[in-house]
Amino acid sequence: MSDALKHARHVLSENPVTLLATALFALFVLMALFGPYLVPFDPLASNTQVALQPPNATHWFGTDALGRDIFSRTVVATRLDLGIAIAAVAVSFVIGMPLGLAAGFFGGWWDRIVSRVSDTIMAFPLFVLAMGIVAALGNTVGNIVLATAIINLPFYVRVARAEANVRRNAGWVEAARLAGNGDARILAVHLFPNALPPAMVQVSLNMGWAILNAAGLSFIGLGVRPPDPEWGILVAEGAQFIVSGEWWVAFFPGGMLMLAVFTFNLLGDALRDIFDPRRRT
Repeated sequence: MSDALKHARHVLSENPVTLLATALFALFVLMALFGPYLVPFDPLASNTQVALQPPNATHWFGTDALGRDIFSRTVVATRLDLGIAIAAVAVSFVIGMPLGLAAGFFGGWWDRIVSRVSDTIMAFPLFVLAMGIVAALGNTVGNIVLATAIINLPFYVRVARAEANVRRNAGWVEAARLAGNGDARILAVHLFPNALPPAMVQVSLNMGWAILNAAGLSFIGLGVRPPDPEWGILVAEGAQFIVSGEWWVAFFPGGMLMLAVFTFNLLGDALRDIFDPRRRT
């Protein structure tokens, strides 16, 4: 077993909460990968004869107004919600980290431009900005990913900029420069690994926010379009039945959404410890 795997196992085993979060994350990944092939019913198939049935042995989460199995729809929705969140966070991380590291390391006009763009994005209420972007471009999955990536971009710019600004005059950076390393190599090999721990915490938090953002857009009609199963759509479809007593239509998708956000919030500490170079010594 490699040193990296041993380190990851040690980090996960020393904290039961971290281990629980990792297990839940693995469960969501398995649901996203294999859920559509394992669910007992077609998530799009309707059967009005069993409409609005409460949870029972056949339909574990009950059925909706069209007789569709809520358990199957909730599980299948994991792939879409998790895919949107991963894609959006990956885009903002890949773009934001180099911009922030360069701004903090070089300073000057580059720092001012990057900081002003980041501040401009943060000046808007982020969900309202995402609504505007999706409304202008159209409510497709690609545009939802783009809008979510844009509103998450300043977080990585600020984290990377702060780390580079603090460490750019450190002794080990000067030693790397005297050893003949260029600025690009210092940024990639020396500063980037040291900026990863706080960045990975931000990744974990942003994953939860990205899922909430996608679900919120779908809830108000600007996200994924029905009949595709998505947690925000399922909650929106079930909200109208809460007053009449059919609580299960919105409860189970909402509970799954809450559990996903809870998982990613807990996962941040584990990611920070795994990627922290100082924890490996």
